[in-house]
Amino acid sequence: VQLQASGGGSVQTGGSLRISCVVSGVAFSGYGMAWYRQAPEKQRDFIAGINTLGSTNYADSVKGRFTISRDNAKKTVYLQMDSLKPEDTAVYYCNKNGPVRWTNWGQGTLVTVSS
Repeated sequence: VQLQASGGGSVQTGGSLRISCVVSGVAFSGYGMAWYRQAPEKQRDFIAGINTLGSTNYADSVKGRFTISRDNAKKTVYLQMDSLKPEDTAVYYCNKNGPVRWTNWGQGTLVTVSS
């Protein structure tokens, strides 16, 4: 499997970004997907998930501000991020939702939010 995240960048507090992750090498539509993020010197944390039917769940830290979606035809999962805060600064990764994830996380995409 290959996971290619993109769309990160630098924004100011209150701004928005939409990041994407293209998944190749697997039958994408058969997997629940999720976004994770890793801030400097911190562990990688789950932030948003979407199952094969489109149901979503979010970490409390992003609920109401972030929206996960997927396009099975494009084998892509998206994360719309609004009302960004400095504490959202991190490298963002996609992977399977759940406790067993693909070992190849890809390079992720860096999001930097300045105050």
